[in-house]
Amino acid sequence: MKTILTTGSNGLLGQKLTEKVLAEGRVKLVATSKGLNRYPVKEGYEYAEMDILDPEQVKYVIEKYEPNAVIHTAAMTNVDTCEANKALCHQLNVDAVQTLISICEEKNIQLIHLSTDFVFDGADGPYQENDPVNPVSYYGESKVLAEELIKDSKANWAVLRTILVYGITSDMSRSNIVLWAKGALEKASPINVVNDQWRMPTLAEDLAEACILAVEKNVNGIYHISGKDYMSIADLVRKVADYWGLDKSCLNEISSASLNQTAKRPVKTGFVLDKAIKDLGYNPHSFEEGLKILDQQMKG
Repeated sequence: MKTILTTGSNGLLGQKLTEKVLAEGRVKLVATSKGLNRYPVKEGYEYAEMDILDPEQVKYVIEKYEPNAVIHTAAMTNVDTCEANKALCHQLNVDAVQTLISICEEKNIQLIHLSTDFVFDGADGPYQENDPVNPVSYYGESKVLAEELIKDSKANWAVLRTILVYGITSDMSRSNIVLWAKGALEKASPINVVNDQWRMPTLAEDLAEACILAVEKNVNGIYHISGKDYMSIADLVRKVADYWGLDKSCLNEISSASLNQTAKRPVKTGFVLDKAIKDLGYNPHSFEEGLKILDQQMKG
C-alpha cells in the first residue's frame, strides 16, 4: 500500500483527503500542515507539523516518513492578497514548490501538485490541458511559474488544475463560494453577484478522489479536474438559493468591473475533462449532487 504525504492538511482539500483515507483505507497517510492538526479524528494516520517555507523542516519530515507520493495542496490562494503581497505569494506558491521538487527528485517520490484555472486568461474557456496559459493576475502567474518548474524537473509529477472548490469541514479557516452564498441568502440582505464570469465549481470530495487516483495510477502530466456543470457565478448563487429554498429577490447582478478588485479575474474558464475521465477514471458529481452531499454533512 502506498504512503502519501499531504501538505496543507488543515485546509479544505487537505481535510477531505484525510477523511477519504480514513474512510477507504486505499493508501497510508502522513498529514502535514503549519501549526496543530485541526482535523477532529487523530487516529489512523500520522500528523506532522511542517512549514512549507522552511526547507530544512520539509526535508526532515519527508525523509522521516519516506512517502511514495507528496500531494501538495498548501498555497496562497486569495487572489487579491497575492496581488497585494507578491513577495509572500512567490515564496508560498513558487519557492516552496521548488523545495518539494528537489526532495522528490532526490528521493524518487511522485509529486502531485494542485494548480488552478487562473493560469488561463478566460477569453476562450472551457480549456484543455495543452491550451496556452496566459494569467491575468499575480496569483495565476505564480501558479504558472510553479507548473513550469515542475515540468522542467526530473521528478515523477502530475499537476491537477482545479476550479472554485467548495465543501465543508468541521474546522474551516475560510469560507467558499457555496457556503458564502448560502449564508448571505439566509440573512436575506442584498448581495452583489457577478454575472459575467463562468466557472465549473468543484466538490472538494471529487478533487480529493482525483488526487488519490493520480497516486494509485501513477500518472504523469497535467490534468483538468473540476465539476461537470458550467455556469455563471450568478447562476451558481441562484442554484444554491433554489436548493435550500431561499429567497432570490435579494440578488443584485453586477459586472466584475464594478467590484474594483485588486486583481483581475478570467472571464470564462471551465475545463474539458476528457483526459481525467479517460486516464484516471475521474467521475465528478453534478453541482446538484454536490449540494446534496453538503446538505447531508451540515445535518451531521
